[in-house]
Amino acid sequence: MLPQDHSRAHLAGRVQRAHGPAIVTLREGRVTDITSREVPTMRDLMERDDLADYLRRAPGEDIGAIEDLLAASTEDPGTPHLLAPADLQAIKASGVTFAESMVERVIEEQAAGDADRAQEIRARVQGVIGDSLSGIVPGSDKAMQVKAVLQAEGLWSQYLEVGIGPDAEVFTKCQPMAAVGWGASVGLHPISNWNNPEPEIVLAIDSRGRIRGATLGNDVNLRDVEGRSALLLGKAKDNNASAAIGPFIRVFDDHYTMDDMRAAELTLTVTGEDGFALEGRSSMSKISRDPESLVAQTIGRHHQYPDGFLLFLGTLFAPIQDRDAPGQGFTHKTGDRVVIAETRLGALRNTVRLSTDCPEWSFGTGALMRNLAGRGLL
Repeated sequence: MLPQDHSRAHLAGRVQRAHGPAIVTLREGRVTDITSREVPTMRDLMERDDLADYLRRAPGEDIGAIEDLLAASTEDPGTPHLLAPADLQAIKASGVTFAESMVERVIEEQAAGDADRAQEIRARVQGVIGDSLSGIVPGSDKAMQVKAVLQAEGLWSQYLEVGIGPDAEVFTKCQPMAAVGWGASVGLHPISNWNNPEPEIVLAIDSRGRIRGATLGNDVNLRDVEGRSALLLGKAKDNNASAAIGPFIRVFDDHYTMDDMRAAELTLTVTGEDGFALEGRSSMSKISRDPESLVAQTIGRHHQYPDGFLLFLGTLFAPIQDRDAPGQGFTHKTGDRVVIAETRLGALRNTVRLSTDCPEWSFGTGALMRNLAGRGLL
């Protein structure tokens, strides 16, 4: 679950301890609690100008080997375990940022959330669109020419508008403190019968708009709910345990930069209790909008984030492999084991359950403030 070159990586994370959440870093395979009045939250850590250097030199308490945390239950608050590496930050997400998955969003819309119709519509849509979206620059003259052609064919979509138009789709994935971390259950709303994981890079941005590092995320997607209407995006995306982030934020430094992140190759494996196995990839080199452009459309004079934010960058992956019946494609079953991995960021592992069966989210911002005050950290 660690980056292949973790010995020279600056990693920042959060761990649930018996007395409350802790800010941690990894040093030679040992987890060090660096929580202090100087850095009581991940938000405060990400604001530091000397972030990488601070992770190297900050005093702290050795709380054990990383292997022990990985073996711990994530559903017992009294057992030390990894949390999502974000606390006060907003959790935002970019949608329709890859041309190939953009086509699948159009198919969802045309099918109105009905998986039985997807294969027929996929053939028609791809017959018209073909490779016209490959390598296209959103908002460019070529993009507007393609838009005119698709409108004439009756295939223009709100998903294509945010995919190749001038304005990116950026939405709130979940509330601060609501994301789950490595090893936790991820939740599907029980009304959904057509859904999938979305393996993504997640950027950590501070209150000044500086991109401080990257991690992995699963932007759990309910294809049938969003496909019925884009106005149901909130219901499709923001549910109990529907956002997984981790295991650690890898801080940008001389050994890991934005260009390294742009070259990331994510892999996804889904292993079901029914013996089903699915593999997929998402190559950041194929993203339609540069990540810095997505950040600039999120934060600026038009919108401030005083506690910073984490931003899902979107995914190339949209599974169409049949699982149950021909033509119905992929959908999750409870008990699926999902692993999202990238060589420089490690691996994020979660198990799929219904949102109603996942532990309820009860520790919010107010609880964190009371906990930190009680520990003398505020």
